[in-house]
Order: sequence, then C-alpha cells, then structure tokens
Amino acid sequence: MANAAVPQSRPVPVRIPVRELLPWTVFAGVLALALIYFVGAEQGATSLISGDTVHEFVHDARHLLGFPCH
Repeated sequence: MANAAVPQSRPVPVRIPVRELLPWTVFAGVLALALIYFVGAEQGATSLISGDTVHEFVHDARHLLGFPCH
C-alpha cells in the first residue's frame, strides 16, 4: 500500500488589533511604575504613606533588587 499524501494544516496566527492591546499595555506600564515606586522609593522624604508599613512589607524585595534602604 502506497503512502497517500496527507495535506498538512498550518496554524493561522491570530491578529490582535493595536486598539485592543493598547489599554492593557498602558495598564501594565502604570502597574509596573507603581510597583517600582513602592519597592524603590517609598521611604523618607518621598513617602506618600506615613509610617514604616510599606517599607517593611517590601523590605526584602528592596534588597533583592539592589535598592538601598538603610
């Protein structure tokens, strides 16, 4: 019995319009900036929240990322 040629199907890439992707990109950018602020700069003179709660909560992440804190 001869091997019959079986048609191969290729996956079709899904196109995502930029107007649908843009809000998620902006959201991710704002979230990343907020996280960088709270891990890297939320202490001392630039503190938005009084007390040491935020500082102590992100203390280990601050050292892991190389931000000085004391």
